[in-house]
Amino acid sequence: MQVDYQEYESPFVTRYAPESMRRNFSALKKFRTWRRLWIALAESQKELGLPVTDEQVAELRKHADDVNFEAAAKFEKELRHDVMAHIRAYGQQCPGAAGIIHLGATSCFVTDNTDVIVIREALRLVRVQLLSVVKALSDFARKYAGTVTLGYTHLQPAQPVTVGKRATLWIQDLLMDLRQLDFAAAGLKFRGVKGATGTQGSALLLFDGDQKKAAALDELVTAKLGFESSFPVTGQTYPRKADFYILAALSGIAQSANKFATDLRLLSNFREITEPRGKSQVGSSAMPQKANPMRSERICALARYAINSTQNAAFTAAQQWLERSLDDSANRRIVIPETFMAVSAILNIYLNVAEGMQVNERVIGERLGEHLPFLTSEAILMAGVRAGGDRQALHEQLRVHALAARKQVELDGTNDFLTRVKSDPLFTSVKHDIDSLTDPEKLVGRSASQVAEFLSTHVEKVLSALDGAESVSEDLEV
Repeated sequence: MQVDYQEYESPFVTRYAPESMRRNFSALKKFRTWRRLWIALAESQKELGLPVTDEQVAELRKHADDVNFEAAAKFEKELRHDVMAHIRAYGQQCPGAAGIIHLGATSCFVTDNTDVIVIREALRLVRVQLLSVVKALSDFARKYAGTVTLGYTHLQPAQPVTVGKRATLWIQDLLMDLRQLDFAAAGLKFRGVKGATGTQGSALLLFDGDQKKAAALDELVTAKLGFESSFPVTGQTYPRKADFYILAALSGIAQSANKFATDLRLLSNFREITEPRGKSQVGSSAMPQKANPMRSERICALARYAINSTQNAAFTAAQQWLERSLDDSANRRIVIPETFMAVSAILNIYLNVAEGMQVNERVIGERLGEHLPFLTSEAILMAGVRAGGDRQALHEQLRVHALAARKQVELDGTNDFLTRVKSDPLFTSVKHDIDSLTDPEKLVGRSASQVAEFLSTHVEKVLSALDGAESVSEDLEV
């Protein structure tokens, strides 16, 4: 990629977003799609009896892909209107069809319908990336389903879980995002051929008042562009509410990725689980020993941007006037492509990290052992209750012993919690069982079973959608 170091260039293009997403929002994709729409419009008008010839349609098809950008730029400088500029430029290439390009259409016929087409493809790309991450996390969860590790609540050591069980939480968040993504995609319909204010008045004039043909034109063009239906009614634009639902779904993905990346940053500090690291990767220009979780930090940075974009789309939807106003246009040119590129970049990094996470079982075991006496407290409580004890009295006495043991740990590093409990008359009935309760495998509940059940019941069916689907994730220098 050629870089002009004298001008600002978006980091999404030069640094973050995968090529597939950049190309999807490219000018070439946009203006070729405009031409596809003009061809579909002319072809449909011909089929419904308007004086459009096969030769004109063929001429339009001949130049569908070779967009003459220089001519369009020249016309736009003169006309100050991008759609009219491209109509003129296309007409230069197709002189025989110039008179029927954009017949009966408004600018939003090409701009909004193109947006919908591009957004639909962007949603597909994100969906495949999302499923790829789910697949990588599922493999990870399955591998470490039984690996006991400290659980944390309030970032304090809590009841043990397994590494695989924790990963199911990350996966479940993404499955929720997948449902919202599919909901947003299902609600995204074609804008269609609705005219300047959505009345289909131009089509009605072209067909001499024939309402069936005016309606049929909308249906034909919609079908030719691969959509099952268009929005039943519109103003000049398709409802900007649809953009909000799409960006909200993208925000959800960013939220889930941020949660995962934050978890990994914390675990990296504990040295329990770390992200992959390049052989020559530098953590700090001043502190050579550092191994910063830069991939996870980048996920969090980009996620903050994507999450904030939702509010932007909400204001745009709320501020539309009557049949439309133009204060959405410049905004949407930025926020929609860049939010998609941010989320695509996030998922690309997420996949890279999920496939290469390093689990340090020795450190996990040491940290578990350090806190293990306290971690038995709930198991002792349950055993005491089963032996006939009063739950509240037992709980209070365990609390007292735990606080005293913590002070002892602070004094000399000795954890005498279990010794204190065994010598307490209140726990006489279970003191011989206490040592067996310190087995970490017995403290994780159904963690391993939950992993197996979750993957088989909730994940495998979803992942079947990846069969035959080409992953769009790319080996960026993350």
